[in-house]
Amino acid sequence: MESIGVIAEYNPFHNGHLYHLKKIKEKYKDSPIILVMTGNFTERGDVAIIDKWKRTEIALKSGADLVIELPFPFATQSADYFSYGAITLLEQLHVTKVIFGSESNNIETLKLIAKTQNNNPDFDKLVKIYSKFGKNYPTAISLAIKDLTNEIITTPNDLLGVSYIKTILKNNYKIIPETIKRTNDYHGKNIEEKISSATSIRLALKENKNIDNQVPEYTKKYLTAFHFIEDYYPLLKYKIITEKDLSIYNTVDEGIDKLLKKEILNATSYDDLITRLKSKRYTYNKLSRMLLHILCNFTKEEKEQFSNITYIRILGLNETGRKYLNSIKKDLTIPLISKITKEKDPMLAFEIETTKIYALSLPNEKQSELIKQEYQHIIKGE
Repeated sequence: MESIGVIAEYNPFHNGHLYHLKKIKEKYKDSPIILVMTGNFTERGDVAIIDKWKRTEIALKSGADLVIELPFPFATQSADYFSYGAITLLEQLHVTKVIFGSESNNIETLKLIAKTQNNNPDFDKLVKIYSKFGKNYPTAISLAIKDLTNEIITTPNDLLGVSYIKTILKNNYKIIPETIKRTNDYHGKNIEEKISSATSIRLALKENKNIDNQVPEYTKKYLTAFHFIEDYYPLLKYKIITEKDLSIYNTVDEGIDKLLKKEILNATSYDDLITRLKSKRYTYNKLSRMLLHILCNFTKEEKEQFSNITYIRILGLNETGRKYLNSIKKDLTIPLISKITKEKDPMLAFEIETTKIYALSLPNEKQSELIKQEYQHIIKGE
């Protein structure tokens, strides 16, 4: 059976995401769509604006048939780790194709770049050279790619797509990558007429602006109880001040812990703290991930411990998703988890702990409800 994989955050779900799923349905109308989705935290080191259960319900209403959680240790790291976790889950689920948005919509170019990064020893050398000359890491990668392939790639979805393909090639996975043309600026901060970026929509929601034209009508009832990273700043500040050794946390490297200890006493907000720490070596996204890892107690030791996908956790499914799971269940090589009774897997236990932190921005009674959902039933679609 042909099945289609999608990797997303839906933070929040908007018209561009719906377009993506509709295009897949048009081309592969009889194929189940298997979604790997980040939980309550995102790849850019942010909190999800609404929780994973609401986003799962929206995904099932919008065309996904099965929603699988990408665990925190993969969901909140750089593109290569993120991609490894997501693609490995799809491979474990015997998904035949992964379809992702792409600015260039040129799969052959993306494959060429992925092969170059994986196999050409000069690639890493060039990245190091450009880094020594003061280029930040993403720019160094782009310049090295241009030198070796004469191709220019700087847009977020193309870069992430290359990471997906690198994972497929490096691990000899059978899954086939395919692109859909991306029609908007991924990180654009301005609200457009019909399709805007998730970044611009989050900013609009934060400023109480109208987003009625940017999201499907049926999703609006879920857009409540927002989470913003700034809500966690007092907790983060306390953690940084009281933690004796910040260097134990993932991505806290090269003595930045000392600068962090100093600037946390001067910064007036989360954004101000990042501005004070930012440099060519430490980009906004890298710093955001670092601060999130401190907030959620994600250490370098745990990064090593949780370096492989050890389970498949179902967040939600419909009848098509259930039938698909039944057809492949006997071929799975890692546990399939639909309901948590005891967190036997250490990575899953860690996931529950991060939910407790995520819940802290809610009123007390809502905190308990969100944590209980981790142990209750999965979301069932129509």
